Amino acid sequence: MTPTPEPIPLAPLEDSIKGPSLPGRVVVGTDRHAVYETLGSHLLSTAFDCVTKFGDFHFAVSGGSTPFPFYQSLMTDPRYRTFPWARTHLWIVDERRVAFDNALSNWRQISEIFCDHSGMPDSQIHPIMATASDAAEQYEKLLRSSLGSRPHGEDRLDFVLLGMGDNGHTASLFPETTVLNEQILWVSYCDGPTVTPPPRVTMTYPLLNNARVIVPLVMGANKAEMLACVATGRDDFHALPIKGIKPTRGELVWYLDRAACGM
Repeated sequence: MTPTPEPIPLAPLEDSIKGPSLPGRVVVGTDRHAVYETLGSHLLSTAFDCVTKFGDFHFAVSGGSTPFPFYQSLMTDPRYRTFPWARTHLWIVDERRVAFDNALSNWRQISEIFCDHSGMPDSQIHPIMATASDAAEQYEKLLRSSLGSRPHGEDRLDFVLLGMGDNGHTASLFPETTVLNEQILWVSYCDGPTVTPPPRVTMTYPLLNNARVIVPLVMGANKAEMLACVATGRDDFHALPIKGIKPTRGELVWYLDRAACGM
């Protein structure tokens, strides 16, 4: 029988903190610790709900400096000791086309946290083989095979954690790149003059927007100006790719700190 998760004491969220007018739900924490704790509770409850309903949980993570303290807390904080890692499939949203031992590899840091300490079976840990000539095709085939074991209509990612770059990109969906127009493929390539080198492999809108829960995690004063542009500007997803995150039948929840809101 799957154990019932213990309640996680949530950090207080001030009702007076009004976030920007973004699509979906906006959660604003007083600081990054408050944001991480509330996000952790959301992740844990979603994981157990999916394990109860489907027998597994599909979690897609992003690289970058913002989420790594959160990932570390999932491994070290005793409040997450009941997390169902044995039933979790770990995916990566995007990857640079470099070897795993390269300092630019997202998976290099992610694997050091999750793979060494979570107890997930190796068969449920899914890096992108980014240096392969058919890296995107391989990853899409793996995704479709793994998710295909679920009932029709539930063959989708359960929880996707995204970031947002200073230029409004998310995953490796960069402004004015051809991958933004992809409507069929789940995984593809991204390169071009707006892409910070090296070239990338990335999940696309069709896969991301079909997820059960999509969470952009945006923190820090350096993101405040771009977040305001996303909330109030008229540019579309070609200029600001994070605007292309529009769940088709899932939940969009922004987790922000006060600094990202310009406070």
